[in-house]
Amino acid sequence: MKYARDGGYADCYVTELPLVVTHAEFVEAFYTTWLFKLERRILAWLVEKPSTDAEARALADGARDAFAAWSVEARTGNQLLMCDFQSRTRSWLMVEPGPASTRLLFGSGIVPRVDRGKKRMGPGFRALLGFHKLYSRALLASARARLARSPTF
Repeated sequence: MKYARDGGYADCYVTELPLVVTHAEFVEAFYTTWLFKLERRILAWLVEKPSTDAEARALADGARDAFAAWSVEARTGNQLLMCDFQSRTRSWLMVEPGPASTRLLFGSGIVPRVDRGKKRMGPGFRALLGFHKLYSRALLASARARLARSPTF
């Protein structure tokens, strides 16, 4: 991922689901889980970027290019790359369908700040990296569980 270069950070988490899931179903499930709804509430309160499940569904269907604090940076049939309103973080969602299963991929990219002419990740990033990794895994697991319970929601 291009965001891992020049002092940035990128990660990717993967899980497999024993059923076929479309990319739109994954995106909708991801952004409408109970866990992500907590993040949406925080964003609505802290940065005045409210969002709804209907907006998540429209984003998933390709009818919307912005959602909560993010906008679409790139989209293909099986991938979505979102950029936050400050252009510091990216979120990436991808599906790899198989004949009877689907791999779900979720990744993040964090762009470093320029400090005295050098690109650096700040102390806040280092302090929160462990939480970020745990939270990313929990978000993916939450989306997987939602899809496993009811593929059609």
